[in-house]
Amino acid sequence: MMKRDARYIFVTGGVVSSLGKGIVAASLGKLLQSRGYSVTIQKFDPYINVDPGTLNPYEHGECYVAEDGHEADLDLGHYERFLDIRTSRDNNVTSGRIYQNVIQRERRGDFLGKTVQVVPHITDEIKRNVKRLGLTGKYDFVITEIGGTVGDIESLPFLESVRQLKWELEDKCMVVHLTYVPYIKAAGEVKTKPTQHSVKQLQEEGIQPDMLVLRTEMKLDEGILNKVALFCNVPKRAVVQSYDVPSIYEVPLVMQEQGADEVLLRKFGMEVGPKPEMKEWRAFIDLMNKAKEHINIALVGKYVELQDAYKSIDESLQQSAIYNGRKLNLVHVQSETLTEETVAEQLSKVDGVIIAPGFGARGTEGKLAAIRYCREHNMPTFGICLGMQMMMVEGARNVLGWEDANSAEMEPNTAHPVIDLMDEQKSVVNLGGTMRLGAYECHLKKGSKVAEAYGKQEISERHRHRYEFNNKYEEPFEQAGYVLSGKNSDTGLVEVVERPDLDWFIGVQFHPEYSSTLLNPHPLFMSFMRAAIKHAENRSK
Repeated sequence: MMKRDARYIFVTGGVVSSLGKGIVAASLGKLLQSRGYSVTIQKFDPYINVDPGTLNPYEHGECYVAEDGHEADLDLGHYERFLDIRTSRDNNVTSGRIYQNVIQRERRGDFLGKTVQVVPHITDEIKRNVKRLGLTGKYDFVITEIGGTVGDIESLPFLESVRQLKWELEDKCMVVHLTYVPYIKAAGEVKTKPTQHSVKQLQEEGIQPDMLVLRTEMKLDEGILNKVALFCNVPKRAVVQSYDVPSIYEVPLVMQEQGADEVLLRKFGMEVGPKPEMKEWRAFIDLMNKAKEHINIALVGKYVELQDAYKSIDESLQQSAIYNGRKLNLVHVQSETLTEETVAEQLSKVDGVIIAPGFGARGTEGKLAAIRYCREHNMPTFGICLGMQMMMVEGARNVLGWEDANSAEMEPNTAHPVIDLMDEQKSVVNLGGTMRLGAYECHLKKGSKVAEAYGKQEISERHRHRYEFNNKYEEPFEQAGYVLSGKNSDTGLVEVVERPDLDWFIGVQFHPEYSSTLLNPHPLFMSFMRAAIKHAENRSK
C-alpha cells in the first residue's frame, strides 16, 4: 500500500455548544471520502475524565464504544455512521488522558528534572496525539474536532496546539470554525455580531480560520455572507452556511452544494476535479423523502428524556425504517414510571419495542413489565445488553415461576441470580475502562432467527457490560422455550437469546447499534424493523 501524506483539518466552535461540530466534521469527511480520499476523524475533549466511560448520560449523552474497546465520545458514532469507518482509541483523546500521559512520563523521570509546564509539555503531547493517525501513512486527511467552544479555559491548551501546528505543518493544515448566526424574532433579522466576536476571540489565540461554517436556522442571503467574510478576514467562497434541514444526513449535500469540499482542496493546493455524484447517499435521502407511512417503535429506558442518551439506537432505527420504506415515529417510554397497570396504555399502539441498555436497578421493574406485556402479546421485541438481561429475569419470574429471580447487579442476595457478575469482573476495583469492552466473536445457532437475520453464523460485535447470563440456568430456560442462539465459542458466554414461538423476540448481550451505518444498516435492526412492519400490517387487517 502506498504511504499517504496526511493533511490536517481542525474544526473548532464558537458562541455556544451543541452547534453540531461533529456533524460538520463528519460531513466534510464524507465529501472528501466521496472524492476517493482516505479520511479519518478524531475528537479532542477538554474535560479531565480520562474517557467518558464513567460519565453519567445526563452529563455527556451516550458513551460510544470503538471496536478496540475504547469508551469514546458520541461524536465517534457520527464519524462511523457517516464515513462507514471503524474508529479506535486514537480517535478520541481527553485532557485527562493527555495530563495522565505527561504525569506518568514525569514520574518515570523522562523530562530529566525539568519543570513540566502546559507549554511546551502538555501542548507537545496534544500535538503528538493529533499527528499519530496521520503518521500511519493510511490517510490523506485527518480531521480533528476540538470539543467545547473558543474562550473556554479548558480548551486553551488545545487551541495553542492548533496554533503551533498551523505554523509547523504550513500548507498541510487548515482551520474550519463553526459559529452561530442567531435570528432575532422581535427585530426580524439575523445577527452576525456573535460570529464576529467568536472569530476575534480565535484570532486572539493566534489562529486565523481558513473557512467559516455558519450555523443558522434559515438560509442566509448574500449580503450576510459578504459581511461575515469582510469582518472575519475569510474569502467569501470559504464562508459556508449550515442551515436547519430535516435530517442530519442532508448536511453533506447542503455543504457540497456550496462547494465546501472544493474550498478545502484549493486551500491545500490539490486538484478539485468533477463533483462526486454520491449516488448511494442521495438514494438514501430519496428514500427518506418518499417515505410517507409511519412505523411506531417504543424505546423503553430510563434516560429517554435525554436527546443523546441512546443516540446510536435512535439512528439505527431511523436508518432501518427508511430502508424499509417507513418514517420512524420513536415513542419514548420512561421505564421508571412504567408499571403492570400502565404498560398496556403505553405499548398497545406501537408496532415494536426496544428494551434499552443501561446500568443499575433504577427503571428495571418497568422494563420487566414491558417485556412481559410484549411476550404475552407477541409484540416484536429487541433487548440490548441490560435489555437482554431483563428478558431473562422476566422469563425466570413469569415463565419458570421463580418470583424472586433477579440480576445480581440489582439484588446480590437473590436465590436465583439468572444474571451474574462475570468471573473476570470479580477482582475489579477501578470502574473506568474495566468492563468487557470492544468487539468479540460470537457463534450463532444454525436455523435460529438471529442467524437468519445476519445471513451467517460467525459474527463479531461490540460489548460494554460487567454482568452476564448465568449458564447454570441454561437447561431450565431451554426447557421453557427459550433458545440460547448465540455464544462466544471460547468462554461460553451467552450472547443471544430468542423465543422461536414468537414472531420476533430477541435479546443480545452486545451493542449492534454501534455497527450500524447509513450505507450499511445493521442486519438485526433491519430484521426487527421488518417484523414491526409486518406486525403493524397484521393488526390493521
